[in-house]
Amino acid sequence: MMPVINVMIVDDSAVVRQVISGVLSQDHSIHILAAVADPIFAMQRMRMKWPDVIVLDVEMPRMDGVTFLKKIMAERPTPVVICSTLTTRGAETTMQALAAGAFAIVEKPKIGIKDFLLDASADLVQVVKAGARANLRNIVPRTTDATPPASAESAETANIALSETTDHVVAIGTSTGGTQALERVLSALPRVCPGIVVVQHMPEKFTTAFAERLNRVSKIEVKEAHDGDRVLPGLALIAPGGRQMTLVRSGAQYHVQVRQGPPVNRHCPSVDVLFRSVAKHAGRNATGIIMTGMGGDGAQGLLEMLGAGASTIAQDEASCVVFGMPKEAIKLGAVQKIVTLDAIAPEIVRSSTG
Repeated sequence: MMPVINVMIVDDSAVVRQVISGVLSQDHSIHILAAVADPIFAMQRMRMKWPDVIVLDVEMPRMDGVTFLKKIMAERPTPVVICSTLTTRGAETTMQALAAGAFAIVEKPKIGIKDFLLDASADLVQVVKAGARANLRNIVPRTTDATPPASAESAETANIALSETTDHVVAIGTSTGGTQALERVLSALPRVCPGIVVVQHMPEKFTTAFAERLNRVSKIEVKEAHDGDRVLPGLALIAPGGRQMTLVRSGAQYHVQVRQGPPVNRHCPSVDVLFRSVAKHAGRNATGIIMTGMGGDGAQGLLEMLGAGASTIAQDEASCVVFGMPKEAIKLGAVQKIVTLDAIAPEIVRSSTG
């Protein structure tokens, strides 16, 4: 039996605190330790008992959520679930929070409180439970330096990269813990590498700020995908939140289609949707990589990629924040190679050389 998870909710909206408390309290394994209006009150309560998971707003009076998060991660690293609004400003602040070590994002309920209770309660409970089990040692706060980090690229690696063909496509799928994991992978790549298509489970509006951040810290170009974008060497396309992204081929060129569509495996964008299209249109000219995340999205699609002749890779358990998605793909027999997070970038560079 899983121990009780003590949760603290920090949000300046009394309505939001009430709704989230009600949603979480429905699960008998979750106990609401406190629901407070701002980080100052939270710190006072935390002196009496430290929570197992914190659900945190990012825009509050007296002290903002990002400053509070940095204090927590410096004093006693704790899973922090960011509860943020779907606005451009909220997305930018949330990216700062993820860079500072936040565990995951949930959308803040606004006017549709009843809809939130019906539609999002299971997701919120699942995220909190996953946070309580997360490998916190893999949630490492990242710097916000806009200068791409120096890579450990050797002359041998550079020669491999320069010899790659433009036909190869790398498809990456990830979820919880993936924002930091993707940053480590993409920032380690040399400028010349295969074209990359990425699904990171993330709500609408957040992917724009996320792609911009990745572009600032990477040598390759990273952008949020738009319908019709070409897949090119040295470019990573991030599927936009709220849209399904697929790979298509026109002659010798790969493009992405970005369309509205129903959730698959409860996700839009879905890793399975992307991987299945890559299996169909790229076949053996592709590499599929499944990384940290909850649930099983991507496992079946990765198996289809393997059946079409693609190379398939999973991130290992030790370097994952949540081992759910890689674990399901491995159990299904969809994975040829299991590697650490830091080994993924070299695998991408080598992928087009066979």
